[in-house]
Amino acid sequence: MQYVGWFFILVGATFSFLAGLGIYRMPDVLNQSQAGTKASTLGILALLVGFSLLNPQASPKLILMALFFLFSSPIASHAICKAALRRNKANFILDSNPLLKEGEVND
Repeated sequence: MQYVGWFFILVGATFSFLAGLGIYRMPDVLNQSQAGTKASTLGILALLVGFSLLNPQASPKLILMALFFLFSSPIASHAICKAALRRNKANFILDSNPLLKEGEVND
């Protein structure tokens, strides 16, 4: 069981590294958010599974951490992308921004 736990930790560390690399290499906010959210979610969940296999007494806490991360990561990514679109920082030109309220202008 220890080998399986260490395998999950290795997979999680690899995906977490690739998430950081994707955030660094991607050109705009939307691509960075996509790279960071997808890969880091898989990386963190694999790390938590690996740690729970290595230490079964901590499994309930790790499951709660995984659930919190599964719920908060997409919500945070959505908020960041919506703010980037609202400020027109997404590296593409919007003729009319549907997210702006009446009377607001782009920066």
